[in-house]
Amino acid sequence: MNGDPQRIEEQPYGIPDKKVPERWDVVGLGQAMVDISASVGDDFVERLGLVKGTRKVVNHEESWKVLRDIDGRDYKVSAGGSLSNTLVALARLGMASSKNSAQNVAMTGSVGSDHLGDFYRTKLLRANVHFLSQPVVEGTTGTVIVLTTPDAQRTMLSYQGMSSIVNFDTVLASAIAKSRVLVVEGYLWEISQTIDAIAQACEAACQQGVLVALTASDVSCVTRHRQQFLDVMCKSTDILFANADEARALCGFGENSTPEQAAKHLNQFCPLVSVTDGARGSYIGLRGELVFIPPAPCVPVDTCGAGDAYAAGVLYGLLRGIPDVKGMGDLAARVAAIVVGQQGTRLKEEAAVELAESVNSLSDLLDTRLMELMGMKDQVQPKKISSV
Repeated sequence: MNGDPQRIEEQPYGIPDKKVPERWDVVGLGQAMVDISASVGDDFVERLGLVKGTRKVVNHEESWKVLRDIDGRDYKVSAGGSLSNTLVALARLGMASSKNSAQNVAMTGSVGSDHLGDFYRTKLLRANVHFLSQPVVEGTTGTVIVLTTPDAQRTMLSYQGMSSIVNFDTVLASAIAKSRVLVVEGYLWEISQTIDAIAQACEAACQQGVLVALTASDVSCVTRHRQQFLDVMCKSTDILFANADEARALCGFGENSTPEQAAKHLNQFCPLVSVTDGARGSYIGLRGELVFIPPAPCVPVDTCGAGDAYAAGVLYGLLRGIPDVKGMGDLAARVAAIVVGQQGTRLKEEAAVELAESVNSLSDLLDTRLMELMGMKDQVQPKKISSV
């Protein structure tokens, strides 16, 4: 395969009889990495020569050295990543609805044929997210070691492993052809060899009438790869997710500009734009009209994963046919607020049930612009909510 790493034939998920759907509501393309989180003291971070609160890319040996150092401490291992947070929340919302069929959600990326790779795929599948890509033989799965100090600062060490190998292969092409929405994780822009694969995937989706959603993911990543990001956004993208800083960076605006100004500017090039601004709320732009979404009430516990949850709410609202932008944004804000008010970045199943049932009760005039965006104009009658 043109020098591509060899991939094994089967995926030993450890879960029997999990049927693979024929079609997908959402397919994600992103980094597949295992998070290993531990609480440490400031002296531990200093001893490693790290700058507290930063993210450092390390090699395999450096990663294992730190893992040996935290051995014996309390730590948590999870199938991590911004994209997987969004996909798991979306799948749980889809499974929780009593009046609609489940959402079929999948992810593509690269993991190794090691125990961590098996762990990653098993965890996703238990959350009803199918990992479609075959593991790389003798490859090592990427990890992010998250060291949290008493002041709640997170210092991260990222070992990319096989997550840096993302190709526009037959698995990805087939998944896109069978999907309604392709979501591309912004962190992939950090890996230079994946940029061509991103462009190919987005172009293929666009040609086949599949919606393309991009997540900005990280302001420094956006700043370094702004032109490539803009090229894909303008050519092939239907939906953009960004926070205020990422949106400003994409626009080339200074810190004095507002999230509203950035959202308006980006909406000229992308039909649906979502810009979050933390506790100050968010903005959703749909074909030139901007709507402010107030934050949902919550007692903040951990803001990590809030943007991922918000994106899941927007996607779920689109797929379920929420009648207008305000309703879709309010749902997204509620999903984000639940995640912010808990420990951990994943929407819990019991919370998903309540949120999904609230969507079932909606009925109003469906915004024709949302119908057009979802390619449903001929399928949905005026003055009726979509039954999709």
